Formats: sequence, C-alpha cells, structure tokens
Amino acid sequence: MRLPRPRTLFGRTLATIALVSVGFQIFTLAVIAVLLLMPLGQRSADDLAALMLKTAAEWRAAADPAAFAERLYAGDGLVIVAPGPDLPPSRSWLPYRYFLEQALEQRTGAPLTLLSSRDAEGQPWFWADLPSADGPIRVGFSRTRIGVQPPVALILVLSVGAWVTLLTAIALVRRLTAPLERLSGAAKRLGAGDWPEPVPEQGPEELAALAASFNRMVRRVRELVANRTTLLAGISHDLRTPMTQIQLALAMLPDEGGDPELMAGIRRDLENMNRLIAQFLEISRELEGGGGETVVVGALLADLVTQFGLRGTEVTGPGCSGCRHALHALALRRVVANLLENAVRYGDGAPVEVTCRCDAGAVEIRVLDRGPGIPADQLEAVFRPFYRLEGSRSSATGGSGLGLAVVRQLASANGWGLRLEPREGGGMAAVVSVPLETKRKGAQTAAGR
Repeated sequence: MRLPRPRTLFGRTLATIALVSVGFQIFTLAVIAVLLLMPLGQRSADDLAALMLKTAAEWRAAADPAAFAERLYAGDGLVIVAPGPDLPPSRSWLPYRYFLEQALEQRTGAPLTLLSSRDAEGQPWFWADLPSADGPIRVGFSRTRIGVQPPVALILVLSVGAWVTLLTAIALVRRLTAPLERLSGAAKRLGAGDWPEPVPEQGPEELAALAASFNRMVRRVRELVANRTTLLAGISHDLRTPMTQIQLALAMLPDEGGDPELMAGIRRDLENMNRLIAQFLEISRELEGGGGETVVVGALLADLVTQFGLRGTEVTGPGCSGCRHALHALALRRVVANLLENAVRYGDGAPVEVTCRCDAGAVEIRVLDRGPGIPADQLEAVFRPFYRLEGSRSSATGGSGLGLAVVRQLASANGWGLRLEPREGGGMAAVVSVPLETKRKGAQTAAGR
C-alpha cells in the first residue's frame, strides 16, 4: 500500500529529513555490524570453539572428571557431560550460533549443528556433541554466557534515534516553514480581497527579506486601491457639476433649440452619462462603507423583487424567512440588484427567479434567467469593466458593461463567493455565497485605515 505524499511544505520537508536520517541510521548500523561486530563475533566464536575442544580432550584425560567439570563450569561457564538423550537442533537466529557452528566445523572437519534445551529456570542452553577417539562428548553453555541482546539493541537504537531525529526535524522544519506559512496565509487573504496584518519580519535573513518585501507590496497595493477609489469618486463627482449645468442650459433653450429630435438625443446621452457616473460613485461609496448591521435577507430580497415587479418585470420572490445575518446591507442590495438587472436585460422577456438558501454555513442567493446564456470561455471575461458580449457598445443592445464588474468588486471586498453557471434547459444562474463568519475588512482598509 502506497503512503500518501504530504502536501504541505512542512510535511514534505519533515518527511525528507526523517527518511534520510532513518536511512543513514540503518546504513550506520549495517556498517558497524559488518565491519566491527561480525569480525568480533567470529573471533569470539573461534576462541570458544577452541576452548570447547580443548576442555573435551582434557576432560577425557582427567583423573577426576567430576572435579574437572566443576572447575570448568565455575571458571568458563561450560558444562561437559557424556552424551545423553537426543536434543533438538537449535533454531536460534543469533549470528553467534552460526559463527560457532562454522568454527567447530572448521576445527573438527565434520558438519556440526548446535543443539538446544532449557534448564529448570527456563533459560535456553546450547550444546555441541564433539567427536573424540573414545566417543562423542557433549559440551554446553547457557544463552546468558554470550550476553548479547540484538533485538533490544536494535529496537533501542532505532526507536531512540527515530524520536531524536523526528523531534529535531520538527523543530528545524517548523523554524524554517513557519514564516513561509504566515506569508502564505497573508497572500491567501490578500487574494480573497482582505487586507492582512503585516507579516513579522523574523527568521533567517532570506525569509525576513521576503516578508519585508511582501509587506511593502501590500502597503503599495493598499495605497493604489485607496488612490483609485478616491480618484474615481472625485472625477465622478466633479463631472456632475458641468453636466448639471448643461442640462439646465438645455432646459432653458426655447423651442427645444429648434430641433426636438437632436435635443432628445442630447438628453438621453446626458442621462446615460449620469447613470455611468452614479455607478462609479456607488462603487467607491459601497467599497468604502462599513458593514455589520443585522439584515433580514428574505425581506431585502422581497423588496428588490417588488421594485422590479413595479417596472413590469416578472420576478418570482424567495422563500428565505427567518434568515438574519450581520453584513453590509447596501453592498448586498447592489449586488443582487445588478444581477437582477442583468438577468432582466438579457433574459429574452422570460420570468426571472430569485432563490435563497440559508443554513448554518452560509447564505446562498441565486438569480436565475432563461436567456441565451454566456459561452464557457467568457464566464470570467464578463466581470471585467466595460466588457460586453455584444461589441457595438450600443445602449439599445445592452448595458454599459459595468454591472457585473460592480458585483465582482463588492463581492470580493466583502469576502463573498460569486460565480456564473449555465442552467439545465437554458439560461444562466448567478450565485452569491455569503459565509456566515465573514467579516468585511477589505473595504475598510481600502479607505485608508
């Protein structure tokens, strides 16, 4: 079974360091075992084989074999007896057992397998039936005589080494990745339309410099947004004064200036310009405005449905009773109104439907029409200012191209989700998602907080 690959920088760096460290530990243990422990074990086994063969020969020649056996056990931990009942071959996986069998075989010139038994206390014993001229002699020793515990040593080395490596890697990787995680979180908030707090300019020199550069970038973007909003509001406000004077001058001209049709066209152009200026001012005012008052979402939508109904548009209302949420009411009203305006204008005269769903996670508002729809490759382009699917720029075939741009600006500033998707059976669905925990911060900081 393949283990899942870590997705975060912290997880990948930690996994890499841990795997390399554990691999190096295993390599180190293998080198120590092959180059140090195995030669020592083979030498020790050869010395024990020589001692066993020597004591077997001396035991045969001893005047008092019993006393000799006692001294042998007391001095070297070996037990020597005449062969007794058959014993099973040893199944121990200790390397020392194989080294001793090889050493005895080399010294006796005949294959030899160690036998096994257990004493009264349950301790394992190894036995070897050594050949001699007077018959085989059985020499044995306790497992405790060897004194090595490879499983315990291996477990201790690997477990302690793994924990030390893991804790060290966690501390090291956390120290390196924590600034990057803070920077990543701030970049995500900035991309979502929020203004993050300055990232601490701490850590290694490279990361501190990166954080300082990011903070400078955020400050410059905030200044640019604030200057853009101020410039937009100022120009729009200043344009209204001469336009109002032109409208008054036209109203004072006798006999419609001699050409009623020309005068009517001029008035229409002035009205369109006033509408564009009003939209610019709405963008700046609603981006700068606060938010957080408790809004009855169903009542707000019902009011908009009623207003469009009075204009002769068939709009079915929502069923969103009991849904209350602290949000920017003016921004939500402008967003839904612009989406309704767009659906009515391009809906081919078909009824427009507004639905609302309110649960513990979010408020979702959908504006549904049965118009010709939007090509999939232009679903994002329609949110750009002054972009229209119909390129003639005529007011008779569509709006100014600012309606959806205003919607995107306001939704982004408030942290709301916005998407367009095709409806089954034709038409489009404009979906606004308002997370219940969202707090509008972007517009406040854009105003020069």
